[in-house]
Amino acid sequence: MGAAPLLQRHSGLLLLLLLLAAGASGAAAQVVVDVGVILDRTTWVGNISWTSIELALDEFYADPRHAGYRTRLKLHLRDTGPDPIDAAAAGLDLLKNVGVQAIVGPQTSSQAKFIAELGKKSTVPVISFSADCPSQFGQNPYFIRTAWNDSSQAEAIASLVEKHNWREVVPVFEDDDSNTRFIPDLVDALRQVDTRVSYRCKIHPSDTGDDMRRAISNLKLNWTTVFVVRMSHALALKFFNLAKDEGMMGQGYVWITAYGLTDIFDVVGSPALDVMQGVLGVKPHVQDTVEVQNFRQRWRNKYRSENRGTSLSEPTVSGLYAYDTIWAIALAAEKAGYVNADFQPSVRNNGSTDFDRIDTSEGAEKLRDALLKVNFSGMSGKFQIKDMQLVSVNYTIINIVDQKRRLVGFWTPRSGISGSLNTKVDLDTIIWPGYNKAAPRGWLFPVNKTLQIAVPVKAGFDEFVRFENGKAMGFCIDVFEAVVQSLPYDVPRNYVQFRDETGHSKGTYDDLVYSVYLEQEYDAVAGDITILANRSLYVDFTLPYTESGVRMLVPVLDRRKKTAWTFLKPLTTDLWLGTGAFFFFTGFVVWCIEHRTNQDFRGPPASQIGSVLYFSFSTLVFAHREKIVNNLSRIVVVVWLFVVLIVQQSYTASLSSILTVEQLQPTVTNLEEIIRNGSYVGYLNDSFLPMLLKRLKIDESKVIPFDSPEEYNEALSSGRVAVIVDEIPYLKVFLKKYCRDYTMVGPTYKFDGFGYAFTRGSPLTSDISRGILKFASNGTMDELQKDLYGPTSCPDKDDSQTSSSLTLNSFKGLFIITGASSMLALILHIVITVYTHRHDFNSDSSHSSWRTWLAILLKIFHESDSPSNTPVKDEPAMANVGGTVESPASPPDSDTDTGSPPNHIITNLDSYTDTGSPPDVGTPGREVAVQDAKPLSFAYMHSGSGHSGVASLSRSGSSIRRRQISME
Repeated sequence: MGAAPLLQRHSGLLLLLLLLAAGASGAAAQVVVDVGVILDRTTWVGNISWTSIELALDEFYADPRHAGYRTRLKLHLRDTGPDPIDAAAAGLDLLKNVGVQAIVGPQTSSQAKFIAELGKKSTVPVISFSADCPSQFGQNPYFIRTAWNDSSQAEAIASLVEKHNWREVVPVFEDDDSNTRFIPDLVDALRQVDTRVSYRCKIHPSDTGDDMRRAISNLKLNWTTVFVVRMSHALALKFFNLAKDEGMMGQGYVWITAYGLTDIFDVVGSPALDVMQGVLGVKPHVQDTVEVQNFRQRWRNKYRSENRGTSLSEPTVSGLYAYDTIWAIALAAEKAGYVNADFQPSVRNNGSTDFDRIDTSEGAEKLRDALLKVNFSGMSGKFQIKDMQLVSVNYTIINIVDQKRRLVGFWTPRSGISGSLNTKVDLDTIIWPGYNKAAPRGWLFPVNKTLQIAVPVKAGFDEFVRFENGKAMGFCIDVFEAVVQSLPYDVPRNYVQFRDETGHSKGTYDDLVYSVYLEQEYDAVAGDITILANRSLYVDFTLPYTESGVRMLVPVLDRRKKTAWTFLKPLTTDLWLGTGAFFFFTGFVVWCIEHRTNQDFRGPPASQIGSVLYFSFSTLVFAHREKIVNNLSRIVVVVWLFVVLIVQQSYTASLSSILTVEQLQPTVTNLEEIIRNGSYVGYLNDSFLPMLLKRLKIDESKVIPFDSPEEYNEALSSGRVAVIVDEIPYLKVFLKKYCRDYTMVGPTYKFDGFGYAFTRGSPLTSDISRGILKFASNGTMDELQKDLYGPTSCPDKDDSQTSSSLTLNSFKGLFIITGASSMLALILHIVITVYTHRHDFNSDSSHSSWRTWLAILLKIFHESDSPSNTPVKDEPAMANVGGTVESPASPPDSDTDTGSPPNHIITNLDSYTDTGSPPDVGTPGREVAVQDAKPLSFAYMHSGSGHSGVASLSRSGSSIRRRQISME
């Protein structure tokens, strides 16, 4: 009974003992993971990072999600200062004496270089959230950066440069290990956007103010005004103060700070904001979530409680990286299976030094493997390791204006530079140094610098460039001056002749170009400098401002000789013959149609032939006097006159050209002929043409240099050379004086023409090129070239300028038209005539033959359709003309007299007989003298007796057969 009250009295004490025992058992079950931390607490990075690390450790295990974790990190801080040797000693101590499974926080690259080697030796991961990644770190599998890759930052800066069309950038950086990889990455990224880095400004951490001033003075002597700066905060603040004193924080300048320096506005505050007005900064983008805002408040409270009097109000991105790093290690420790792991280091190495006796830990290697697989959303964003670095995402672009940091845009791998993270929009307005809203062009003339422009010294062709009374003149200078004066800014310039003490040229044009490359005396060349590939290796050329190419210049001769028979040359032989044939054919057709009805085409044979020829040829001058009465012949004549008009005008034009225009043809048309004949070739002295001639396989012993147009003329006219090979602008100047006797021939060998040469990377090159394009499009260049080449150009004298003889083929269509119309009219006339006299062919069809029909047809053609009482011109009166019909021939009769001319039987239907008495009505018939069976010949029809008519044939025959023809 007494025991129960005793237990009841001490039950509370027993419960307390049981709880303590349970807690001790749980604590004994948790596994401690030792993690070393190496920082420099004398720097802002060290202080910010350590505050973030402590917060991360406390908040990770206070998170209910991690309440069941059986591992717990234990941090071992070593405040080493900035010395890499001290940091390496601290790392060695942590590995040998503490047995850490990971080392966090080598702040600088120089410290990380030593500690990373210790980690590799001991297979312990070395994790840095602030040190940059030198190139050799990439080969160390135990060095892990929990910060973004610098190469992505370089791409963001290059995109910003590309957006504003800056063609040259000067990096200004601290000369230490922190930039050994970033600067090459930046140069490569700028090269991808066609931006040059011709100069790099290094600032050593130990440089004094005077050293920095000299460096800034060198920057002022450079054309470029776009600078990318990356250095420590203290060094950067000193540098920007000196740059402001030198006037380099004003209008025209561009300053871009890379991440690592952009945090200076958070750390230093007002001193940096005052001196860095208009500066652009690039930093990793952190989403401003509620969790981030709450963390900043907790961090601010803790940091200010530990660092009294600080102005720092929030952690930098490095602080967020430090926070996420501790969370990642804690997650990796739990995933590595440390609950059942043996954390005692296994000794594998023995040696005489501490470095040789560093032990390796299998547990640390498991921790490294697990860390590389960790993936979670941290304060800085998504935490994921790839290629031993934190995966980069987006960057923020800020602008410093009036003590404030303005967000003006973003850079994303997908959209590049944009004013929004999700869409492609323009950046917000940027206020540049000097409170200028217009983007600087990226370059300025160096202070107190005058552009020294070299001018070549020439013995001839001074139309292009020359010096008169100490002043540069000529076409090349005129174009250059016109372009420079059109620029929106002033270009101080001074023209200097490229000559020696004796007044002669110092060297060749290649030497002149190379002197610009050396940048000892000249900044540019203004003159007749041909753009060549080998010269472009040393200088930058503008766009060409003259016609490009190389051609040949040769004498011309008049190939056309004028003789007494020159008038025959306008037409070829076949055209002469064809035209003559159609003259006769057309006259014949008109005569055939008009012969029966038009007395102008009747008469003796000689007279009719003369009339036909006269009519045909008189149409040449439209002076024919014969009257045309038949519509068919009128059609023929109209068509023929149209053809004659065209042929006549063409002949006149061709003959005028032959008599008045010289047929100037070149003596040589191609270089193959020169090579084959072994002739000499001339070229302009001190030019690149020997190289071209050698490539064209011209014997070097056959080329002769000349200096002036006068020498060209003398050599060609005397036959010293057969051809001059030169650039087209020179040849045009020559032809301005000697256009009549010479011409350009042959193919055009392509070259780029004349251009102005500037030093490599000179920003003037693009502006001058744009000015040349503007002048070429608005006609200004044409006006300047008129002064050089003259108001009219000398045309090439080739075969296209000479008139050749007209051929029959040129008028084939006209001759087909007139021939077809004439033939058709003749056929229609024959058909109409035969149809009108068809009863003459049907009068005795039983005895008709082709000979009889032919005789009838010839008679019909011969007889006149004029009234009987009107005598035919130059013909005796023909009895019984009207209405007569020729009968078929009768068989021979015994009364026929031998040797008498043949007669025909004529039946007169409409007219009276020769005696004038009318025929007797009712008389069955009457006898008419007839011919023998043979028809009349065409010659006889046109003889004198034939013209007396058929009635006279019956009177003149002595042996005439008679036959009775019944008349109805």
